[in-house]
Amino acid sequence: MEVNEQARCRELAKSSSFYRTVYSEVEEVGWEHLVRLGGDLTFLSFRVLDKKGRVHIMEIQLDKAYPRVPPMVSADVPYIFNLKWSMNSRLKNLVQQFQEHLEKLQGFWSTLDEIDRSLWVVDSKQASLAMSCRQIHVGNDCLIMLCININDPRSLPECRFMGSGTIVNSLRKTWKRNGHRWMSNKPFTENIECILKTQLPRPPDKEENNLLVECGICYAQYLPIGDELVPKSGSGTDYTCENNNCSKAFHSMCLVDWLRSITTTRQSFNVLFGNCPYCSEPVAVKTNTTKN
Repeated sequence: MEVNEQARCRELAKSSSFYRTVYSEVEEVGWEHLVRLGGDLTFLSFRVLDKKGRVHIMEIQLDKAYPRVPPMVSADVPYIFNLKWSMNSRLKNLVQQFQEHLEKLQGFWSTLDEIDRSLWVVDSKQASLAMSCRQIHVGNDCLIMLCININDPRSLPECRFMGSGTIVNSLRKTWKRNGHRWMSNKPFTENIECILKTQLPRPPDKEENNLLVECGICYAQYLPIGDELVPKSGSGTDYTCENNNCSKAFHSMCLVDWLRSITTTRQSFNVLFGNCPYCSEPVAVKTNTTKN
């Protein structure tokens, strides 16, 4: 959270008990986890990292009668947990309940990660953490729609076949005939291929160097062209978060400017040390990438 936003919230806290409550409770959670704060403090969102390093954004809507009226929560998860709330509850309790909910979903997401790594998934990069289904290429212009059981992700998934009638009918019959062979202790891909009696296509090679990646701070692919940005004028993203579950790309100049706005950032010689704006993992970037 930028310093000026924290100062704005501090000033609002002087004007009413609602603002004071929200300000103090955000401090308990930690300003470094705050992603967004509405102008009247009734909307806010926190960045929460689960034990596997996945980044989750929890959005919270507050009534002006908070905490007497429980907050409303939304997030990119398959379903929202049943909120336990009382007059003594605080935002830190809400974040803790969300973290516990994320822990229950680890097996579900790990299964989807296994599918994304080992099979040719349609638009795998666009898959939401709330989605329980994957479309898989099986060749010959045919697809399989796999729907994973959220509460028992290692069990036999629901399966739909899409494509050419003859091939799809054959796959469908094979699936029905061999479904009893599914073993929850076996790797997911091995189970699928065992039932279908065929090896499925693996993910195509990704030529990541040819992709145009947007900066996670300025949301542009390239820096503007101008004398004040030399030698970085017009350049693309050149820094990537090392957390494999984040891997967010940035212009190093943008990251330097952002880190300098954070009070917890440290500097040693020409290197700034802070946290990734998305996953909060440690980052380090040289300051000689800034504007002249």
